Amino acid sequence: MSRVLDMAGPDITQYEIDVVVDAMKTGWYEKPYYYVEKFQSEFAEYHDRKFGIMTPNCTSAIHLLLSCLGIGEGDEVIVPECTWIASAAPIIYLKGTPIFCDIDRKNWCSHPKSIRDNITDKTKAIIVVDLFGNMPYMDEIVKISEEYNIPLIEDSAESLGSTYNGTRAGKFGIGSVFSFHRTKTLTTGEGGMLLLDDEELYKKCMIWRDHGRDGALPPHMRNPNTKMYFNEEVTYKYMPFNLQAALGYAQFQRIDELVGGKVYQLEFYKNELSEIPDLRFNEQSDIVENGAWITAMVIGKSHNIDKEIFIEKMKKLDVPIRPFFYPLSQLPPFSKGLENNRILNHVSYDISKRGVNLPGSARVTDDDLKFICDKIKVCLNDTII
Repeated sequence: MSRVLDMAGPDITQYEIDVVVDAMKTGWYEKPYYYVEKFQSEFAEYHDRKFGIMTPNCTSAIHLLLSCLGIGEGDEVIVPECTWIASAAPIIYLKGTPIFCDIDRKNWCSHPKSIRDNITDKTKAIIVVDLFGNMPYMDEIVKISEEYNIPLIEDSAESLGSTYNGTRAGKFGIGSVFSFHRTKTLTTGEGGMLLLDDEELYKKCMIWRDHGRDGALPPHMRNPNTKMYFNEEVTYKYMPFNLQAALGYAQFQRIDELVGGKVYQLEFYKNELSEIPDLRFNEQSDIVENGAWITAMVIGKSHNIDKEIFIEKMKKLDVPIRPFFYPLSQLPPFSKGLENNRILNHVSYDISKRGVNLPGSARVTDDDLKFICDKIKVCLNDTII
């Protein structure tokens, strides 16, 4: 029987099934958004935020927040060069311009100096991404945001469970976003969450999430004179649904267990591969506790192998490997006119060329992890200079 190795996937127990069944039975009449409200509230409290807004996915959470911050045509938003396209796509939706900053060689997140160097009078927001559970130098970046009075947004799609100097990922900036995609540590199949502290911004986001209706607000925040189905403006339909939230709520009750499983995998890989020189994994340090959504590995230059060759060699050894994100300015939608980014953001291009993600689904066993590590050793054994 061949071994099945999944890159990523959830841990679903009978408890989650029971909660979703309860939502199926009870969530249609008196309690249509019961689990949405519980999940939003508890998730926000866990991250020391005042408000949580669940969305259909993380991309829509970013789009909603940028929209409510007034980002529009001609505005610039700084994002890291190395991230998934979803961090930048909503800027394009709004006819803004994403400005790609370089990453730090150690944590693979936005470098504070590159952020500062890219600020212009058109800069209207800064998005930082907690890549693979790593955390940027938040102290410095928050200072830059405050110095220039530019809103800071934390894309925490990959950092559930991470902390920076004891503060949970998702607490930084004017707002933060999370992903509950089927591959994430905590899943709702598809889903996202926007966390905020500012009440006025929360009200606007809630109204804009549901067709510009004041009735989308919690009852105590509504205008008592607003008529039912009286829409003040044309906005979006980014409402979640109760079944989706029920799964997320149930998963959230197991948050320590789920994050612990991811951290265990990272530690297993690091320990088992420690004999191989010149490999770098997700950052763990005195100031960063990594939630390790997925184990990332950057292969040192001494191995003389790039990610695409490594992936093909591992495929022949029956191990699926995922590439590190490509620099966004290398992708066709963004590349025109950004040819110099290869030089300006040279760290991003260098790290991306040698970075990969290792299998990390919930059903990968210790035996599977050992098998993967043995194959990595075989693959890299003949590459080092």
